[in-house]
Amino acid sequence: MEIIIRIFGFILSYLALMINRFLEYMIYRKQPDFPAIRNRLLLKSAVELTTELRRGQITSEQLVSLYIARVRDVNPSLNAVIEDRFDEALEEARHADKLIAEASKDYDRVALFTRYPLLGIPFTVKESCGLKGLSYAVGSVIRKGLKAPKDGEVVQLVRAAGAIPLLVSATPEFCMSFETNTVANGRCMNPHNLTLSTGGSSGGECALNASGASVFGIGSDIAGSIRLPAMFCGVYGHKPTGGLTSIKGHFPYSLTDENLPNYLQMGPITRFASDMPLLLEIMAGDNKHKLKMDEPVPLNELKIYYSYGYPGINGLTHPYVNDEIKMCIVRALKCFAKVGIESTQLDFSFLDNIYEMSIVALVDLKGLPSVITQQADRPPSMRLLAMEMFNSIIGHSLFTKEALFLELMQRLNGLIASNKMQQYRDEIEKVKTYLAELLGDRGVLFLPTFHSTALNFHTSLFNITGIDSLLLFNVLGFPATHVTMGLSMRGMPIGFQVIAAPYQDKLCLQIASEIEVAFCGWTSPVLHQLTFPDSQ
Repeated sequence: MEIIIRIFGFILSYLALMINRFLEYMIYRKQPDFPAIRNRLLLKSAVELTTELRRGQITSEQLVSLYIARVRDVNPSLNAVIEDRFDEALEEARHADKLIAEASKDYDRVALFTRYPLLGIPFTVKESCGLKGLSYAVGSVIRKGLKAPKDGEVVQLVRAAGAIPLLVSATPEFCMSFETNTVANGRCMNPHNLTLSTGGSSGGECALNASGASVFGIGSDIAGSIRLPAMFCGVYGHKPTGGLTSIKGHFPYSLTDENLPNYLQMGPITRFASDMPLLLEIMAGDNKHKLKMDEPVPLNELKIYYSYGYPGINGLTHPYVNDEIKMCIVRALKCFAKVGIESTQLDFSFLDNIYEMSIVALVDLKGLPSVITQQADRPPSMRLLAMEMFNSIIGHSLFTKEALFLELMQRLNGLIASNKMQQYRDEIEKVKTYLAELLGDRGVLFLPTFHSTALNFHTSLFNITGIDSLLLFNVLGFPATHVTMGLSMRGMPIGFQVIAAPYQDKLCLQIASEIEVAFCGWTSPVLHQLTFPDSQ
């Protein structure tokens, strides 16, 4: 345990507590000002929609048009869209309808949708994941106007399954923040409260999904970048097992760091837990056999471990977890207890050095480009980095302070002495082995995704001590799913994350589906105003 880091963590954690509480009562709550959902098709999952497309009950052009209209309704309030391709999407929808119409026999349509399981379904893409011909700036003023030369490999797989991309969505600068707020694009607003942050770095994706403007989205997660905004916005988000999905085509990317494909993963973001198994299999590509989705685990054979936080000094240097978030875990445990599933509270003493392990893992990432020089092999001088950090704090820099802070911490070796780095690397391996054996092929772990509901803008650095419970499972390579559990007393989304051993992603998704059925899942930011019939 590093004393300087722990003192720093203690100060930040209690500053965060005071700042969060103060702003919670002082900042005016701005209700969503976009219209309610009026068409029932916008409330159906991808699985339901593909069934209706296959049966000829709806057309892809109708569906794509509905989602384009919904994006146009909500985006003026959210500022979540970076660039769209609506005209091209409508053309691709008409082509999908032609393929479906030509398959006149039932068995022909079954074969068609077996080959293209998402045929005609619109979706959205986080800007950093790469969508050919659309913006690839990833929140950077310097990269403004840069277009993706081709689809990222996961985007390719989803398009090959017949899905139709609509747009690319907002992300922090170089994905290096859990607040989607950049000099290049401004703030991305939380659909449940337009004064609050969506989180990051998949903030734009989660905002669009939560407001009913996307059937599903493609996000990426290197330190909670899918799960945290999923929590803040109230949707489901899955970070796959390390190495399961390809990260080729993602920016930032490293050609030299062998750990990055384990830490950084692409995964689905959706309002519907029931969609995630299909989406994950498609995104996994040639690795989908490792998931063994066709070998379901009986619910009564699962074993649940849980924790609300850390004991001892470790607990004192971590933020206090909101009581309503803890109660989400309690409610879920009671629900599973009714069907006889055993749960055990896990003593987290073996994670006494979680700060240090997380910091070492981030410091060890090599080959990522600097936000200032835009190159991996030409870091800025410490003087320039410190000067830009100061300028950013006072609002006079092209770069965001969160991205600069992370780059500065990496240059300072995370305040850890070089001769102690290996000690924490070894400890990471011990923790990985211990948890993998504990969870096995039947165990899952329930943990708070984050200590707070959605944060105010410009408070993320004060709350940075809360992300290690997210980052840890990137470092270990374990799959993790954020499960949404409705709203807090103040009307903000709450929930928790479910973790399993490597390649046991299906257990996370199974738990998410069960909880969706029991607790109704996604809650819309505005009440629906449904009209009949469905075909309007």
